[in-house]
Amino acid sequence: MNGSLHSDVVDIKLKRGPAGLGFNIVGGVDQQYVVNDSGIYVSKIKEDGAAALDGRLQEGDKILAINGVVLEDQTHKATVDLFRTSGEDVELRVLKKSPRHMNGPTGSQPDHQSSLPYLGILAALVGAAATVAFIYMRRK
Repeated sequence: MNGSLHSDVVDIKLKRGPAGLGFNIVGGVDQQYVVNDSGIYVSKIKEDGAAALDGRLQEGDKILAINGVVLEDQTHKATVDLFRTSGEDVELRVLKKSPRHMNGPTGSQPDHQSSLPYLGILAALVGAAATVAFIYMRRK
């Protein structure tokens, strides 16, 4: 990527296999996947498909162009049609996923960390209940 201003942009060449390119997409101007972004994103990498065997394309990556055709302002259907007619050798220009641009969990933090404050509250409540029970039992 000589002259690229964004270091997270990569070119990936895939050879279409018996099952196609081996990944699913979401997004488009008619089906926004990311808030305020009508781009096309990789939603699933299929096992043993061309993309999985290559290993560079990942779920959450944004596809910027297919064989030099820029996907900006494309509908989902137009992009699917472009993939279908792109031939056996397909070159993708991809913006690697960035956790701050994705909807939902991104794997940047383990899920159990978000429950830690609740465990502390639960422990405090159990302790308070035990104290109340102890005091109640002593009065009898």
